[in-house]
Amino acid sequence: MAHPDPARPAGAPAETPCRPLLRRRFTARLLPQLRLLVEECAVREGLAEPRRGEFVLAVDEIAGNAVEHAGGSGRLELRRVGDELECRISDAGPGFSEAVIPELLPGLDGAPQGRGLWLARLVADRFAVAAGPVETGAAGTAAGAVGTVVTLAVRLR
Repeated sequence: MAHPDPARPAGAPAETPCRPLLRRRFTARLLPQLRLLVEECAVREGLAEPRRGEFVLAVDEIAGNAVEHAGGSGRLELRRVGDELECRISDAGPGFSEAVIPELLPGLDGAPQGRGLWLARLVADRFAVAAGPVETGAAGTAAGAVGTVVTLAVRLR
């Protein structure tokens, strides 16, 4: 019996090539460096402006949310999946769902926050929020924490 490949996104055909580009744990102090590394990878993979700048900003917003709302740290995995550049950001926070992301630009609908999530969903060609496994011994892990994985991807072509 064939086992699913955890490196492939759900629903991706078996022939879709998947290549890891960057894996980093991060804290607030490392966010500027993380942003530069994501941009360098995006350049190497051929993501052109203005999409590159939008993608890097969206990744930075989601990573910043992990730091601010989910215990002060997170983990980023950037990879090439077929003709997409995909980023997964996981944390050990209390979790949330896509339902918290405003439909309209935050501020227009009365929501005081949520601009980063709204922007990331707007920019991404593929966007998902899922409960994630909390890693044993992860900094900031609280009792009852469920963790979250936010995945965003943009097409390279």
